[in-house]
Amino acid sequence: MAGDAAQRVAVIGAGPRGSSVLERLAANWRARRDAGELSGARLELHLVDPYPPGSGHVWQPGQSRLFLMNTQSFFPTLIPEDPDLAPPVAGGTFNQWREAAVAGDQSHLGDGERAELAALAVDAFPSRAIYGRYLEDTVAAVVHRIATDPLLEGLTVHLHRTEAVAVRRREGTGFEVELRDGTLPADRVVLALGHVPALLNPEQRELHGAARELGLSYFPPACPADVDWAHVPEAEPVLIRGMGLNFFDVMGQLTEGRGGRFDTDDGGGLRYVPSGREPVIHAASRRGGPYHAKARIGSYYARTRRLRYLTETAVARFRRYGVQPGFGHDLQPLLQRDVLWAYYETLVLQDPNAVRDAAEFLDALAELLRPHAHAPEDWLGPVNALLEQRVPAALRLNLRALAAPFSGQRFGSPQELDDAVLATLDTDVRRSSAGESDPVKAAVLALHAGRSLLKDAVADGGITDESWVTELRGRFESLVEGLASGPPALRIEQLAALARAGVVRFLGPEPRFGVDRAEGLFRAASPWVDGGEVRARTMIEALAPANRVSAAASPLLRQLLEDGLVRTRLMMRPEGGPTETSGLDVAPHPYRAVAANGVVQEDLHVLSLQLSATQWGVAIAAEAFTEEGGERRELFRSGQRTLRDADEIARAVLDAL
Repeated sequence: MAGDAAQRVAVIGAGPRGSSVLERLAANWRARRDAGELSGARLELHLVDPYPPGSGHVWQPGQSRLFLMNTQSFFPTLIPEDPDLAPPVAGGTFNQWREAAVAGDQSHLGDGERAELAALAVDAFPSRAIYGRYLEDTVAAVVHRIATDPLLEGLTVHLHRTEAVAVRRREGTGFEVELRDGTLPADRVVLALGHVPALLNPEQRELHGAARELGLSYFPPACPADVDWAHVPEAEPVLIRGMGLNFFDVMGQLTEGRGGRFDTDDGGGLRYVPSGREPVIHAASRRGGPYHAKARIGSYYARTRRLRYLTETAVARFRRYGVQPGFGHDLQPLLQRDVLWAYYETLVLQDPNAVRDAAEFLDALAELLRPHAHAPEDWLGPVNALLEQRVPAALRLNLRALAAPFSGQRFGSPQELDDAVLATLDTDVRRSSAGESDPVKAAVLALHAGRSLLKDAVADGGITDESWVTELRGRFESLVEGLASGPPALRIEQLAALARAGVVRFLGPEPRFGVDRAEGLFRAASPWVDGGEVRARTMIEALAPANRVSAAASPLLRQLLEDGLVRTRLMMRPEGGPTETSGLDVAPHPYRAVAANGVVQEDLHVLSLQLSATQWGVAIAAEAFTEEGGERRELFRSGQRTLRDADEIARAVLDAL
């Protein structure tokens, strides 16, 4: 039971994850007080972050509105909707906030925020800035409720707008948190650090050093909102490495952000009207092109079909029998079945003449896809034989070729490459517009849904170390990201318009970057494109800083590692021997840091991207429940996992009072 002194909890990081701990502490405190518990208890919650609570670093409301979220308005939430958790004390989902903001008092909103909200539909992609305003408003509502609700008496919140640079053990119990401007004693610490700066890799260090030596401009990996894009020169070539999600942020700043605009042409497509202030963008990625666009379906998951093979029941069966599955041997084959079925069923529905004897084909395919109908190691052989008999080669699904469409192709000129990339962009936009009725997008939607279920299946040692290192993170992750984690279709449409306008050119697959010291320029070329070398005074890494704790440039993480309060998690490779993973070593649940000596620290919790060696896909925001049959429900428990993790930490804190 509580004594006279208040317990102090320091939450380091006040972005969405740290704010979730605040919200869950308040919710559980109120629920326990309402049940007659915590009488006389006192708890001080200290949120430490140089950025505002709620938005934190990434979601600041003042950033450019050209930076879009990668999920639609109906998707994200800071407030859990799980009936098994303590009821929230304030706030709701982003979409509920959006609807209330449109209908209610907007006096605290800026002109740009009011304009965006007026035009923002439930299935549109909000700016990161407007989501940041939601986060700040929601946290403010929770803090206000804590200060005014009698059932929250004894719980106080203190905001520290500064950086924590060290956490050290006190003699006895608890910690001393060293801030930029003082110290903060704490009985318990929660690390909710989110995105942190990262050290450059050897190649990046070499390019950065050469740029300083030769007077060139090198932009290392960074949060796009942190970069002053005015330093990128106009009307000259600029090299951009990476064509994932950060690329589209850079693209927007260097085009629309400089006064260009997109108009609708006579055919209903987009046409780019330059301002004359754009650079000539030479875009490069290993694939040779960008991520694939999301299907335009008005929902996060496909509405017309559910997974048939990789199901919660199938995953639970492994746990029930005490089997730790291998990803490649056990889980991926189930998802592969779902992807194949989604593609070929949709193909037949859209064009029964696309395959020979369509009805018989689907019956035969369903039988061959049935798990355990034959030896697991050869299940794909009979499937491929059926496809060869019934489906024309041009219509057969090949995910790897879809993810890397230019692999092994040689291009006789840069223009030949540009034409090929543009053709894939146009095809991708057309498929996205067709949504679930397009066979390729149907297959990708199955892949996307399977990824969400896999997040729970593989977490907390759900698969073997070898599977995690080589199969999940080593091979599958890059495939699913390129196909199922792409931007809104509008971004691909805009990229195609920019390519037609000559503002964007493409370098080709497997590009190589370096420096020509004699000419004092960066150079880049693809070995697959003849005559395609480009030289420029400016190079941009369109990548987020590496999410790897051993490479973190955060003073706090460096100190914690050096002092042994935390350690990186090691996993075993298939060939034997340990390898260092990207995240911290933690003991579930709630996640508690494991010290260098192997001791689990009950009073040091981890909740953030630094869980990447225990959870897969930790960067994705919490998912609001979906509307289905007039009821709100979640399709996959991974959707609100971060909020449940925060709830577990909150309950552990209160249990210790």
